[in-house]
Amino acid sequence: MAIAIDTHAAIQELEAAGIKPEHAEAIVKTVSRADDALVTKADLKAGLAEVRGEITALRTEMAQLEHRATVRTVTIVAIANGILFAALRYLPPAA
Repeated sequence: MAIAIDTHAAIQELEAAGIKPEHAEAIVKTVSRADDALVTKADLKAGLAEVRGEITALRTEMAQLEHRATVRTVTIVAIANGILFAALRYLPPAA
């Protein structure tokens, strides 16, 4: 949404202030479309909501990965203990 200004009047005011006509036209043209690329408060709120959603999803994924890593670690320790106890039971005693 461009700024609603009377471009003809704006050009005349700039020329009256001593600005060359081609410069006045360029200034008014630039100003009249200046807010096309501006971010509004609503845009920022929408972007923030999107980022918060992504953060929540990442936290959930990290919690799942942490749980899986914990389960795998416990499983590896249990298997290692089983192997150790089996080795101690079935290996002959040291002489």
